[in-house]
This record gives sequence, structure tokens and C-alpha cells, in this order.
Amino acid sequence: MGASAAPVVVVSTGGTIAMRPDPASGKLVPAVSGDELVELLAWPEAPPLQLDDFAQVPSFDVHGALALGLACRVVEHAGSGRPTVVTHGTDTMEESVYLTDLLLPEEAAPVVFTGAQRGAGERDADGPRNLRDAITAAAAVAETGGVGALVCFAGELHAAREARKVHTSAVRAFASPGYGPVGHVDAGRVVVRRRPVRAGPLPVPERLAAVDLLRLHAGSDARLVRAAVASGAEALVLEGTGRGNANDQVVEGVREAVAAGVTVVVCSRCAEGRVEPVYGRGGGRDLLEAGALFAGDLAGPKARVLLQVALGAGLAPARVLERAAG
Repeated sequence: MGASAAPVVVVSTGGTIAMRPDPASGKLVPAVSGDELVELLAWPEAPPLQLDDFAQVPSFDVHGALALGLACRVVEHAGSGRPTVVTHGTDTMEESVYLTDLLLPEEAAPVVFTGAQRGAGERDADGPRNLRDAITAAAAVAETGGVGALVCFAGELHAAREARKVHTSAVRAFASPGYGPVGHVDAGRVVVRRRPVRAGPLPVPERLAAVDLLRLHAGSDARLVRAAVASGAEALVLEGTGRGNANDQVVEGVREAVAAGVTVVVCSRCAEGRVEPVYGRGGGRDLLEAGALFAGDLAGPKARVLLQVALGAGLAPARVLERAAG
């Protein structure tokens, strides 16, 4: 295994891995610093580490300027040749890792996100093992270099574009539906079995654009589409049914949104498979004719992040989506 000569940077942001119960309320809150996380490893043979306490927040509050600032900090470390591990809450880790991946140069050092499903105060906490595996993966430059940002959880390595949180509480919280992990960390050995195709990095946006994500259901209508447009959404991502379908009412709302200059992108609410504009009677072909774009097999939250970056950087969403949709 090719180990890094540079220290591994550990960027801590809070999340369950750094949480303990509040003595007054009993609620889990961020309470553990990066230094304490490293101490919990009890790992004398750890590679040299450099700590960067970026934030102490639950991941459901990582968005907007904070999320963009985190991605830029990580890209700065990795772009300077320093392998980087990010401890992050699991709820929105799939969005933060993909945002980072979109901005990460191909020649950057490895970037690995990890976290925990159990708080730092629990006797069977999974955070220390996940963090140790993530550091091991980041330091294995020969194996993980050039793969893009990864999620390391329960011994598995998942590509940023594919990783999704699939369980609310189990220690194996992440999977890559339709793909499977790109590799594993097992007994201190890092194995990468495939290297996903990545488009080149996008420019760093001045801001993350206002993009709403709407999940369709039986009986959906245009109300939420119209409300999103009226309240200032610059783009919409629709998680349609099946191959990316809606109904006539939603199609009419999409037509109005596109006419108002709002980008509309269609994904599927299914965990696996691609959207394709096939059906009429309010289905995907009608959405396409109304001006919607289709996102291939990209999951809804990932499509939202992609649009946030593209619009925030002044790029044409259709061109960016074509490169990323797969």
C-alpha cells in the first residue's frame, strides 16, 4: 500500500460522531472536538495527523454558505497535497461529499468523509472505527488517489456521486444503490476495486443557488411547483415516479416554471435506475416537451447540489447536467 508522506488532515464539523447527551435536556448535541476524536482512537501507530476544527454542528444544519465553505476548505487541503478526512453528520453527508467532489481537482490528494450512527458517549460507538478506517483510506494515496471524494463507513468505501444514506440508525448507514462500494478497508488494508468515471471539476461558485427538491406522489399537482417558483427558487428538482413521470397537472406547472426562467430537472424517487422521457399522459415525455431536463441515474439530492453549483457559478445547467448525469 502506498502511504502518504504528508500528514492526514482531519477536518471536524460535528455530527453524531462528536455528540454526547446534554446533561440538562438529554438531547444529543455536538460536544467533542477534533482533538478528542483522535484521542478516542487510542491508536499509537496512526499516521501523522493535522487537526482542523471547522465547525460543531449537526449535519442537518450544514447548508448554504457553511456547506460551501466546508467544501472549499477541504479542496484547499487536498489541493495542496494533504490527504483529508472529514468527520461529518450522516444526515446530509451525501450532499456535502458530492459538493466537495464537484470542486475537487483530479490531481488532489484523497478526500474521505466519515461519521457515526452512535454518539461518542455510547459504549459501542462506531465513530472510532469509522474514523480509523477513513484515515487509513486517506493515507493510502496509491489506492484512493484520483478516485474523488469518498464516504468511508462500516468498512466500505463509496464514491461521492453514488453514496446514499440508506438506513436511519444501523451502523451500515451508506450504500451505493445500483453500483455497490468502490472498495473496502479491511484489517488495515485498503482495496479499491473500481474507479468511477468523473467529469472535471466545476469552478467554485460565489454562492449556492436556491434550488428546491420536490418528491412527487400519486395525486401530485402543480401547487408546490408554483409555490417554489413564487418564493424565489432558481431551479427545481422533481423526484418523479418510476422512469421520471408526473401527471398533467404537474406538467402544466413545469411548463409555467420553465417559461418563468426556472430550470426544472427530473430524477426518480426510485433508489436504482435511470430516468428516461418515455411516457405520455403526464409522463416523462410530456415533462421533456414542457422544458424539463433529465438527470439520468443521478439521485435527487445530488442533482440539487449540482444545480446549486452550476447556477451559482453562472454555468448553463443543461451542459453541466449532461456531463454529470451518466
